[in-house]
Amino acid sequence: MRLRILFVAVAAVLVAFDTSPRGAEADIVVDVNSGTIAPMPIAIAPFAGEHGAEIAQVVSADLERSGYFKPIDPAGFVDKSPDVNVRPNFDDWKKVNAQTLVDGAGTQDSDGRLRVSYRLWDVPGANDLLDTTFTTTPENWRRIAHKIADQIYEKVTGQTGFFDTQVVFVAESGPRGHRVKKLAIMDQDGANPQYLTSSSTSQVMMPHYSPNGQQVTYMTLSDNQTEIHLLNLETTRSESLGHISGLVFSPSFSPDGDKVAYSQTIGGNTDIWVMDLRTQSKVRLTVDPGIDTSPSFSPDGRRMVFNSDRSGSPQLYVMNADGSGVRRISQGGGRYNTPVWSPTGDLIAFTKQQGGGFSIGIMAPDGGGEKILSTSYFEEGPTWAPNGRYIMFHRQAQGGEPHLWMVDITGRVSHAAPYTLDASDPAWSPLRK
Repeated sequence: MRLRILFVAVAAVLVAFDTSPRGAEADIVVDVNSGTIAPMPIAIAPFAGEHGAEIAQVVSADLERSGYFKPIDPAGFVDKSPDVNVRPNFDDWKKVNAQTLVDGAGTQDSDGRLRVSYRLWDVPGANDLLDTTFTTTPENWRRIAHKIADQIYEKVTGQTGFFDTQVVFVAESGPRGHRVKKLAIMDQDGANPQYLTSSSTSQVMMPHYSPNGQQVTYMTLSDNQTEIHLLNLETTRSESLGHISGLVFSPSFSPDGDKVAYSQTIGGNTDIWVMDLRTQSKVRLTVDPGIDTSPSFSPDGRRMVFNSDRSGSPQLYVMNADGSGVRRISQGGGRYNTPVWSPTGDLIAFTKQQGGGFSIGIMAPDGGGEKILSTSYFEEGPTWAPNGRYIMFHRQAQGGEPHLWMVDITGRVSHAAPYTLDASDPAWSPLRK
């Protein structure tokens, strides 16, 4: 059964009334660039009122999954039910070694909307750091929780949050040799999974988000034919980009959303092309006897990274967006594939095959500072969180099925993504508005 996605007009129903910190500035800062830090102990009290306990649980899970916070077990709290409108007794929270405290409450307004207020407290400094209220429709409470987690993460780490996001991926099922692959979407914490395509003879793969988060491009394979599609996430309507001769694959959007880069195989030769979505005009960017594939634009749209075997094995190359100035950037041993430019522009993620295993790594756009973040029997297909700090990919044990996995750019935070069914080819959305 095909499931519908519930879309909410966020601009109309989600309002932040006060996002400015009150009291003294925090001395508490988590350095997310360090690979050796201990997670910060944080007390997240069950919120009072409507959806309060549920919101607190989602906030706690989000922050813990980031790897930089350690939520304290509420069973040990001295104050079991703090009031968001009352200054806490900080000595009670020092007894459980809390560095920060979060308390809050949910109430229902006369018009039926949900109002959620929360405060973030610096326990050692005895100051409040955030005092914010959100209003939304009651069914939208999970997004409120993710936005609260984003604000806390940003306040403490100085980095933009990534919790109020979604992930499009390929949901897989069925026996080997007869796998069914459907496009699906979920919240970044695994909640609200929905199918975007129905079961059919076509196999979907390689989804990629548009910069505004409203569309997804992906490819289908059926009867040895490939097509590139655009899917509108609000209407769930999918349309083909039109007839493109030969095999086409690896589609990705330009930063302005007006173009899609892709690979096309004609007469046994694979090159990178770009299509203007407004006119459907096509431009060939590479002319080389090697296999050129997996194009990914830089955030400013001026350059593109891709992989090519023109040197004898798959390696990473960067070129200008018009196809000029091609130069190799990968210099280590092994085979490099599926490069993806980070949203912040400072790093490129990739898959590397070497020594009988597969790894997810990062390097600078000039090829410097290569760092392997994760290695296993098989893993590939990195996608960036919108803050450029986390990477999701799919991992597969020998004889097993693919599952989603996460790692941060220090390599210290590494764990399974919160979706337990078979899945591959994740694509992380921009931060939702």
